[in-house]
Amino acid sequence: MTTTALLLADTHWPRRARELPAEVWAAADHADLVLHAGDWVDVRLVDDLAARSRRLVACWGNNDGPEIRSRLPEVARVTVEGTRIAVVHETGAASGREHRMDALFPDADVLVFGHSHIPWDTVSPRGMRLLNPGSPTDRRRQPHRTYMTVVLDGAAPPEVTLHRL
Repeated sequence: MTTTALLLADTHWPRRARELPAEVWAAADHADLVLHAGDWVDVRLVDDLAARSRRLVACWGNNDGPEIRSRLPEVARVTVEGTRIAVVHETGAASGREHRMDALFPDADVLVFGHSHIPWDTVSPRGMRLLNPGSPTDRRRQPHRTYMTVVLDGAAPPEVTLHRL
């Protein structure tokens, strides 16, 4: 069996965009699982994405207020197809990230994170995959707004695709 996951972070709705891009909504509609690594900004997006998703696993970010923080954890965890996934907003500086995350998340196979708006796909020394989907609404210093999809089948490494908007 396989599971397709949509990875999002830093949507900053409605500050950075009036709406999520149609391509992101279509990906949410088709995904088995949506993972969101925080900085939603408005709780209505949490509700809308939860309503459109088969399953939503998400955390809060530094720009999320008390209403979102009361509903979502700082770190969300799920096991899918035997793959242990942690979702967190902030991981600190890029330098040394893989070593720090190995120490902080020894029980995760995949770590989904946000905050920087910069896509990231690396493997830590112990083999944990670190994924930042960037932002579908605010490209900051990047050439494109982005999100990721991941296919998990339990037998092979996750198949990750970066989508540019």
